[in-house]
Amino acid sequence: MKTGARILVEGLQREGVETLFGYPGGVVLPIYDELYDSSLRHILVRHEQAAAHAADGFARASGRVGVCLATSGPGACNLVTGIATAYMDSVPVVALTGQVPTSLLGNDAFQESDITGITLPITKHNYLVKRTEDLGHVLREAFYIAGTGRKGPVLIDIPKDVSTRPIEYEFPESEPVTLRGYQPTIRGHAKQIDKAIEMIFDAERPLIYAGGGVIASDASAELLSLVETLGIPITTTLMGLGAVPCDHPLNLGMLGMHGTRSANYAVTESDLLIAIGARFDDRVTGKLDTFASQAKIIHIDIDPAEIGKNKKVDIPIVGDTKSVLQDMLAKIRKKKEYDRWLTRIRGWKEKHPLTYRRDGVLRPQFVVEQLSELLNGEGIIVSEVGQNQMWTAQYFCFRKPRTWITSGGLGTMGYGFPAAMGAHFACPDQVVFDIAGDGSFQMNIQELSTVATNNIPVKVAILNNRFLGMVRQWQELFHDRRYSFTELPPVDFVKIANAYGVDGIRVESVDDVVPALRAAVETDGPFVLDFRVEREENVFPMVPAGAAINEMIGGNYE
Repeated sequence: MKTGARILVEGLQREGVETLFGYPGGVVLPIYDELYDSSLRHILVRHEQAAAHAADGFARASGRVGVCLATSGPGACNLVTGIATAYMDSVPVVALTGQVPTSLLGNDAFQESDITGITLPITKHNYLVKRTEDLGHVLREAFYIAGTGRKGPVLIDIPKDVSTRPIEYEFPESEPVTLRGYQPTIRGHAKQIDKAIEMIFDAERPLIYAGGGVIASDASAELLSLVETLGIPITTTLMGLGAVPCDHPLNLGMLGMHGTRSANYAVTESDLLIAIGARFDDRVTGKLDTFASQAKIIHIDIDPAEIGKNKKVDIPIVGDTKSVLQDMLAKIRKKKEYDRWLTRIRGWKEKHPLTYRRDGVLRPQFVVEQLSELLNGEGIIVSEVGQNQMWTAQYFCFRKPRTWITSGGLGTMGYGFPAAMGAHFACPDQVVFDIAGDGSFQMNIQELSTVATNNIPVKVAILNNRFLGMVRQWQELFHDRRYSFTELPPVDFVKIANAYGVDGIRVESVDDVVPALRAAVETDGPFVLDFRVEREENVFPMVPAGAAINEMIGGNYE
């Protein structure tokens, strides 16, 4: 005889789960009792939102499904922001929630919430399991759905009586999961691929625009091969950073609101845009009718709903990015020269490099730049959301996929620190840094207790300007410097870290940046760096709201 709780724990082990993140409560006590004697490693976070973000970070760093666990009612509701974050960025997470007994469903029982109803718009699928007999195959389906096609979070809601009821149960022999109505398209249509290749060779100013779908598909090697085989320049989205090495001569860097001028100008003048695993997000396109207005568009994506959603497409190719690129590469038999186009792009890169004032003042860009040089392409960089995110995207040189983890679609403040914890358990041999703002860091600062208790060696670099920096920047530029509720009081983050048992250093001068970063890297456990940076530094260049992406402001420092 096995209880539902035992079936769940054994099922997780059968799915290859080694680590999960959670917070116990009344209706999940049977599950936690099974975990007590289990080989599964459970990380007790200090807030359920952190459990969801940690599972997300684990999934992004490893490419495997991340798992989080919370009790019913407020516990489940506290997962919602993390689930939505994973959904917006197509991250495979299985969220397990407890629920009141089935006999009390709909009675407004203590700590009851309709978590399947709440998460319906922000999950790829969700389940309310009402029979213990269904729990094993539901878990299997959930992992399959989360990790196939366009990846995403799946929630399983488990009433207490389902987890306590004992039944005769044996796991079935492993067979491929088949679900009626769910058959993700993997291979792209051969005729569409042939048309795309023909269009590429007809173009004079082609440009590849690659997004997070490339990394989700583990297609970075194929993308790099395509770039080099065709000799076509490439720009990536925020989520696509690391898909191609930052310093590759054909890489123009990030495009969009805070992208490079060379990338945005290239999009504007291109006559063919090859979108690969990207979704034409508003932060990329700016004023939509001006985005790539001279270009024909090839769009490759696993999700047919994304193709043509925001921008009319000339050649759609539905399929897994890795598979489609492999098929394209197998069919390309020649190479065309784009000398005039590449010369024009080189001119933009030389005239408009990313830069900032170098006047001896401690600026956040300098901190990120020095960390990039110190790590030299190694390690995993996680960010919070705000100016810190954009400076990291601009000034850290990512050379490999799955080394850059951030909340792109939802833009979740407080994401970075717990996501960095998850990334560590996915890649324990890698140095993991969370680059944070003082505003974002305080949203999940309680996780200092988690890293201290478990000796999780996450390093936190706080770019501390005592502002909600990105909001303040918009207030400066577009609201006459009326800083309405964006200034934060000074906080001694080193003392707070020390109170939790975590070492830390405050840095106030340019000369102390590198020694402080080295100290953090050389420390075996967690470490907090409080960089007191220039308070009113802005992220430039920038595309103002409603402008075309070639109408950038700022960033020209002589």
